[in-house]
Amino acid sequence: MSKDLTVKNDHELTMSERFMNKVLAEFRGGVGEVVLTNFQKRLAQNYFMVADMALRSAEDKRKKKAEKYRDKVPVVWSNVDMEKLAQSVVSAARIGWDPTQDNHVSLIPFKDNATQKYSMTFMPGYRGIELKAKKYGLDVPDVAVELVYSNDRFKSFKKDRNNKVETYEFEIVNDFDRGTIIGGFYYHSFPDKPEMNKLVVLTLKDIEKRKPKHASAEFWGGEKDVWENGQKVGKETVEGWYDKMCYKTIYRAAYKDITIDSQKIDDDYMKLKQIENEFAESDVERTIAENANQNVIDITPPENESPDCLPEPEQVHHEDPPIRPVQENTQAPAGPDF
Repeated sequence: MSKDLTVKNDHELTMSERFMNKVLAEFRGGVGEVVLTNFQKRLAQNYFMVADMALRSAEDKRKKKAEKYRDKVPVVWSNVDMEKLAQSVVSAARIGWDPTQDNHVSLIPFKDNATQKYSMTFMPGYRGIELKAKKYGLDVPDVAVELVYSNDRFKSFKKDRNNKVETYEFEIVNDFDRGTIIGGFYYHSFPDKPEMNKLVVLTLKDIEKRKPKHASAEFWGGEKDVWENGQKVGKETVEGWYDKMCYKTIYRAAYKDITIDSQKIDDDYMKLKQIENEFAESDVERTIAENANQNVIDITPPENESPDCLPEPEQVHHEDPPIRPVQENTQAPAGPDF
C-alpha cells in the first residue's frame, strides 16, 4: 500500500492517501520499511473516516454562527496539523482505541491559536478508559461496578483491625421494581492479594457532581430547547438515559482510580496526555476571549470538568454567542452508545 501512495506527487495525493502516508511514517518510527497488518490499515482508515466526519460537522457549525462570533479559520483538512494528528492516531491505535467502536474514543477538533491550525484531542469513552488502565496500570484489579436502587440491599464492610478484607453485601430484592437510584459503588478485587481489595461508595450526589455542566438532556434527561426554522420556540422534557449515564460515570471513576505504573509510561501515553493538555489550554483561551468585555472573568475550570474527567463526550447545542471547542460524538446514534 505504501508503494502505491508514494509514487504519486504530493499534489496528486488524495487527503486520505496523505493521511495514510503520515500514519505509515509514524508506525515506521525511523526503523526502516514496515508493512502494516490488515488490522492496522483498517484502524488507520477508521480514524480518517471519523476525523473527516468530525471536521465536516465542526465546519457546518462554524458556518452557522453569526459572522462576529465565527472563527475565521475554516475547519477543513488543509488547516489540520497532519503530523500531530498522525502521531496521535498511532498512539491511540497502540493503546487499542478504535473510533468506530462504541465508547472507545471520540475525536474533538480544536484550534491551536499559536499555529492557527486545528488539532484533535482524543476523548476516551468509558471503554477507552478501561483499555488505557489495563495497558498502563500498576496492579490491575478485577473491577465490579453497580448502581444501587432504593429497593436494593447494600452493606459495606470497611477494612479494620477485625476485618482484614474490605468487602460488601449486595442484593437485588426485586429485579422488576428496584425503585430509584440512590447511589452506586465500584469494587477493586485482587484474587492473589485480597488484603488490597478496595470498595468505593458513591452517593447520588457524588454521581451528579461528575455530570457535565452542559449535560445533554438527550442523555441525562430533563428539558431541551425546541427549534423551528433556526429559532428557539420553547422547551420540551425528554426522559433521556439517566440510569446508563450514572453507570458510565461510576465505571469511568473505577478505572481512573487504577494507579498508573510509571515504568509502563511510553511515548504513546505522553503524546495523548500532551494533546489533552493543549485542548484544555485552548478551552481556557476561548473562555477569556468570550468574557473579555464583561466585568468578571472566571477562567478557573471546575475540578470535575477537565477533559480527563468528563463522564462522556456529549453533543451540546449552545445558543449563538458561545464558541467552544467542538465536542462532537462523531457518530450520531438514536440513543446512548451502550
